[in-house]
Amino acid sequence: MSGRSVRRILITGAAGFIGRNLSLRLSEIEGIGVIPFLRSNSPSDLPGLLAMSDAVVHLAGENRPADPAAFAQVNAGLTRSLCDAVAATGRAIPLVLASSTRAEDDSPYGRSKRAAEVAVAALAERTLCPVSIFRLPGVFGKGSRPAYNSVVASFCHNIARGLPIRIDDPQRVVRLVYIDNVIDAILAALQNRQPGLAWPEVQPVCNLTLGALADQITAIFDSRKTLITPRCGAGFLRALQATCLSFLPPQAFSCRLSAHEDPRGRFVEMLKTPDSGQFSYFTAHPGVTRGGHYHHTKSEKFLVVEGEALFRFRNVFTGEEAQLRSTGLEPRIVETVPGWAHDVTNIGTGPLIALLWASEIFNPDRPDTISARLSA
Repeated sequence: MSGRSVRRILITGAAGFIGRNLSLRLSEIEGIGVIPFLRSNSPSDLPGLLAMSDAVVHLAGENRPADPAAFAQVNAGLTRSLCDAVAATGRAIPLVLASSTRAEDDSPYGRSKRAAEVAVAALAERTLCPVSIFRLPGVFGKGSRPAYNSVVASFCHNIARGLPIRIDDPQRVVRLVYIDNVIDAILAALQNRQPGLAWPEVQPVCNLTLGALADQITAIFDSRKTLITPRCGAGFLRALQATCLSFLPPQAFSCRLSAHEDPRGRFVEMLKTPDSGQFSYFTAHPGVTRGGHYHHTKSEKFLVVEGEALFRFRNVFTGEEAQLRSTGLEPRIVETVPGWAHDVTNIGTGPLIALLWASEIFNPDRPDTISARLSA
């Protein structure tokens, strides 16, 4: 979204889950200003706010009111007031409505969301306003509220705190979209300058059972103890992990690791992956040699971050030998190769600290680590 096209955006429900995320993203765009419409505002405030606005994102709504009458009053009534106020400006103000996939439900909530859609569709028909309606499934992400915004928020909040979760039907399928993708889609819709009604969609949509969702969230939190991180580099698991972590209280932002110490120094495992090995670090005191073994299949990558190290290698078949030095002043990756015995010696005067990646998680029942001395 360009800062030149829409400069002042009225956001109803600006203090809600989607509203806060949208306001944050807009604050990152130079030249964009947000005009919030909050619960403390009334429909009578809309004409004055719209006079300062170049576009509207209508997010305000009731999800779980104490009085079901609030569904019609807010979801439908406020939307009609907003549409009347937009039409009264005489300007073609772009309007984006966040509706729900439940708009087809025959329930007070569903009927109220459908009434809101009808109101903004009528605005598009009788004016030149570009109108976009999103029928959103469950939205999850940072800033969501447990027992209010989505089942993901409730699961994350409780599991993060060791509280029980309730699942009446583990096989029930839920449809979910990630908040960042929702915001991307809204920003794209604000660029729409074509008069009339559009029904854009947020992609991707993830479909999974409540049981599978609970299992994945549990595994993400358990990874802080097992160190085995899930495949969270892309897609749904990337978004779910970010959401899970956002529910950690500040006192849980760190977790202790086990340190294995002996006269040589310290060894600490930091991170493990299901199928791409693990990360560790180790230290060695001056003059200390670590290693002295070879691997059949396992490979490793070393990075000296402090100190000076001498790596020695010997081919177990041919006896060929090699060595190289590495220091923290000139970062380089040193690889251990299957079939080559190797060790590393701290040849500096201070401590040696090195990061280590191994291509597989260490398995004490099959360590693939065979002792082998190298020449003195």
